[in-house]
Amino acid sequence: MVVLGVILLILALLVPALHVLLWVGIVLLVVGLVLNLVPIGGSRRRVF
Repeated sequence: MVVLGVILLILALLVPALHVLLWVGIVLLVVGLVLNLVPIGGSRRRVF
């Protein structure tokens, strides 16, 4: 999810007409980072 967010951010910066991709990329990046960094359902860090 983080990688997809970064890809969308890069596309949004390359094509200024697609400013919606910027917001979608930011949301995906933030959600991906939160899901990776916050341990849900336990204290062990899970790496998939």
